[in-house]
Amino acid sequence: MIRGVAPPLLEARGIVKRFGPLLANDVSQFSVGAGEVVALLGENGAGKSTLAKILYGYYAADAGEVRVDGRPVTIASPHDARALDVGMVFQNFTLIPSLSVLENVALFDKGLPAVLPRRDIGEHIRRYAQRFGFALDPRTPVRELAVGDQQKVEILKQLVAGARVLILDEPTTVLAPQESVGLFATIAEMRADGLGVVLITHKLRDVLACADRIVVMRQGRVEGELDRAEATEQKLLALMFGDAAVRTVARSGAPLRADAGECVLELAGVSTSGGRTPLRGVSMQLHAGEIVGVAGVSGNGQRELADLILGVLRPGTGAKLLWREDASRWPIAKVRQAGVAAIPDDPLALASVPAMTVLENLALGDGGRYRAGLGTDWEALDADMQRSFARLGFPRPAFAAAAATLSGGNLQRMVLARELAHAPRLIVAVYPTRGLDARSTATVRALLGDARDRGAAVLIVSEELDELFELCDRLLVLNRGAIAGEVGRQDFRAEVVGPLMVGVRADVA
Repeated sequence: MIRGVAPPLLEARGIVKRFGPLLANDVSQFSVGAGEVVALLGENGAGKSTLAKILYGYYAADAGEVRVDGRPVTIASPHDARALDVGMVFQNFTLIPSLSVLENVALFDKGLPAVLPRRDIGEHIRRYAQRFGFALDPRTPVRELAVGDQQKVEILKQLVAGARVLILDEPTTVLAPQESVGLFATIAEMRADGLGVVLITHKLRDVLACADRIVVMRQGRVEGELDRAEATEQKLLALMFGDAAVRTVARSGAPLRADAGECVLELAGVSTSGGRTPLRGVSMQLHAGEIVGVAGVSGNGQRELADLILGVLRPGTGAKLLWREDASRWPIAKVRQAGVAAIPDDPLALASVPAMTVLENLALGDGGRYRAGLGTDWEALDADMQRSFARLGFPRPAFAAAAATLSGGNLQRMVLARELAHAPRLIVAVYPTRGLDARSTATVRALLGDARDRGAAVLIVSEELDELFELCDRLLVLNRGAIAGEVGRQDFRAEVVGPLMVGVRADVA
């Protein structure tokens, strides 16, 4: 260490981690200093989260050392990490829904007494919430909070517990664009307070928005490092994928189709009573050969609309028609057998069984296509899925591995390979590129455009307006469970769609 220069708050040296034959990490050096935001960037499966979990004690490294304030330390568990003032916010939150904000924060405290000092903890929460711009009532049950506010509680837990280093694992994956802006402001405040922040992401926009230094990982190793001042999208993409892959990322906008094919889906005055935001008098049509986007701020009925189409919810009033046939009471299996594919926003919770193998998961939800007597034709399934992964351009995971061992992005790839393997006639995609790196995102967008061009009807739910503007022929905007407006491609502008998303009427030609 150079005299007068403070050592990093947290440093990793010579870290090696294997899962069986898979080399997940071979990292010579990584560090974060006080008052610094370091982005850990890389495609899905690059080893970012594995390194972070080693730093937090969730995994044990096979070789190497971790240092805190320049001193070698042993971090054998998250408890050890918290004792050293290292905190981590995971993609999947660890909150207890039935407890209040205050109780969730208190349970994470390192020195919780037998009698809960609610007044003192409440003051701590209010002070930090005011400092970082969190509008949270400590008495509110966590189950009543939106996803963005739940993330704020996770961050508050770490700050109140005294974290000096905070690792954020893909924090914008669950956030709407406007919530991401708020998170970046919070990160700037943490930097100003002298915290070291590690931002794990695959999104170029995130690192360019708030990082001081960008460390790019590829196949478990550090491929390169750039200061923010010298970083550009092209330089970062080249480090992430290599020069050949960068040229495949860009895609031109989808052409507007003047001819409408057969009506694949029709909702006629549908209202529902289930879900977080019931639908109210929704009427719409979706035709073969078009992509219709659904825009809206999170929690305004998008999930309920997808669940209605897939048969998870049924109309309380009104009717749902598929190919002009009343499908209001069809079970999910019949909807799927009719050629409807589902790409959910949370593949781990909604589209996979974590304890089952990848191949077993690939057999799910296909209406018995691979049934052979009392068993399953595994060879046919294996062959079909290998072809699907190859056509999508995705690296094929080990089919014998448990789905729980896959990263979030690789789980999404698995679901996409399964759902797009047999030319579905209707695709319902809810945040289809959430959790995917730039190359996979471009591939998925191109594939959805190709499916449209082959005559499929595609419904895409997304909060990323740029994605909807690129892909869609027209947009429906949901607000409080009702359609606030329909926007044609000629009016694809944030100033037109944005007011409709927040319930302000706009005069759209």
